[in-house]
Amino acid sequence: MKKSIMTASLLMLTIQLMALTPWKKGAFETGQYRNLFVEMGYSQADVDAKVQEVFNDVFRGPNKVYFEVGDTMGYVSDVKNHDARTEGMSYGMMVAVQFGQKDIFDRLWRWARKYMQHHDGSRKGYFAWSCKTDGTHNAEGAASDGELYFITALIFASNRWGNDTGINYKAEAQHILDCIQPKEYTPEPRQGGFPGFAPQQTGPQRMYLIDPETKLITFTPDGFGQRFTDPSYHIPAFYEVWARWADDGRADYWNECAQKSRAFLHTCINSQTGLNADQCQYDGSEMQMPRFPGMPQRPQGDAPRRNGNNNFRYDSWRVPMNIALDYEWSCADADWQQHYGETFQNFLYNQGVNTFVDQYRTDGTLPEGNEILQAGGFRKLRHSIGLVATSAAASVMCSHAKSKEFVDHLWNMKHEPFDDGYFDAYYDGLLRLFAFMHLSGNYRIITPQK
Repeated sequence: MKKSIMTASLLMLTIQLMALTPWKKGAFETGQYRNLFVEMGYSQADVDAKVQEVFNDVFRGPNKVYFEVGDTMGYVSDVKNHDARTEGMSYGMMVAVQFGQKDIFDRLWRWARKYMQHHDGSRKGYFAWSCKTDGTHNAEGAASDGELYFITALIFASNRWGNDTGINYKAEAQHILDCIQPKEYTPEPRQGGFPGFAPQQTGPQRMYLIDPETKLITFTPDGFGQRFTDPSYHIPAFYEVWARWADDGRADYWNECAQKSRAFLHTCINSQTGLNADQCQYDGSEMQMPRFPGMPQRPQGDAPRRNGNNNFRYDSWRVPMNIALDYEWSCADADWQQHYGETFQNFLYNQGVNTFVDQYRTDGTLPEGNEILQAGGFRKLRHSIGLVATSAAASVMCSHAKSKEFVDHLWNMKHEPFDDGYFDAYYDGLLRLFAFMHLSGNYRIITPQK
């Protein structure tokens, strides 16, 4: 009896130690993926069932955000905002190709290509970032992360299913890659202005997804949004995918973009808290609030007006999961990424694993008033499952024991409405799904089929 108890104890100790040992090589090199849940003692059957349950919540359940249209198309909707966004459409395609759901992938791509993608003019190849669910454009411009995910998902689809089953996935990816190269255009006149944004420039301008000087992804690939970036758009390993399998003649360039993106992440993250701003300058510094003609002068002695974009909030949640993905796939910046992951988790741990809120200033203090970004008609700090998910995904980089508490908390947390009725099936739901994919070893580099 004593021997069996000792054996069981040793087994549990081994499991705990394994869960605290980040891997030293990435999947590009090894072709292997960690299942952190199993390492921590969850059974493979329970993990498989849980991942399928979370997938079904997003695509098939009563609170699903995926909707089919006719026999051939479908869209992912930010249901609380009643639209379809390139963010959600491209995320949906990435999930579909990871799960081998070709019908879902093809439906989403057909809808995005028909309704979102521009097929002529200066925006040719780019996608309107927000559409009504009938396909009508809410905006013409692109949000750069959509293109980033569309390209990568299409390359993976080409690798998984080939290009002769009705959609030439690689050709579609190459078309976008060609269109995002710098090109000259003359913007249409804009009526009125946008608070917080610089006046429109006149005359010919250049449009590009990747800033030619810094090799960093833009916030938007035209106008004012080309002057800065969004840390949550930086996924260096995606560029490595392009370099290996896009076959667009730009492999060296994409590998350079991956290196530049990793270096950028060092500059935009607070070294004490691990928090980053929603948006920032290309050198990692804070966004500045411009003063326009006609704006009243601030009384002398008043505190400077805070720019809420300099805070850690909804976009920022994705950064720990994106860095975890780069660690899992490439491991090219492992020492810094491990330190980052533990710094980030240490900050949230000190706020309480079960109680940390979803928006902070990057120094770790709480935002106030209009600094708090509203969602779904609510302006409120919450313990959101989207951030719970991405903070748990960061555990793949971490060796401290705290990381297991983040994983357990995600496993046990229910995705359900808050007491005041707020519920985000879309963003929270997708980030939750991605985190379960990471932690179960189901977010993979899809290589060409032999």
